[in-house]
Amino acid sequence: MRGNVFHIEAEARGEGEFLQTLWAGRDVRVERIVSSGQVSPPGFWYDQDEDEWAALLQGRAELEYEDGSQASLTRGDWLLIPAGRRHRVTFTSKEPLCVWLAVFARQ
Repeated sequence: MRGNVFHIEAEARGEGEFLQTLWAGRDVRVERIVSSGQVSPPGFWYDQDEDEWAALLQGRAELEYEDGSQASLTRGDWLLIPAGRRHRVTFTSKEPLCVWLAVFARQ
């Protein structure tokens, strides 16, 4: 298998966020995520049972953690969100589109 993370399919340019699993094993999953202005709904928090390592390959984004801290990301920035750390997306750029590479792992 092979591909190009910057080749944006027509479905990724639609209304919703586009998720594509690039590879998955027993305890690890690699996803490409394309965002175009989507944010978490009011009051919604991601509360994952897996660690998430995410790199923003293109665009700008902002995350908020339940404790009130925030993370602003631009092209090339990455972060690690430990399992159980509640977070939400408060901004993603529409132009350029946000292209994320995310690795989810259970320990």
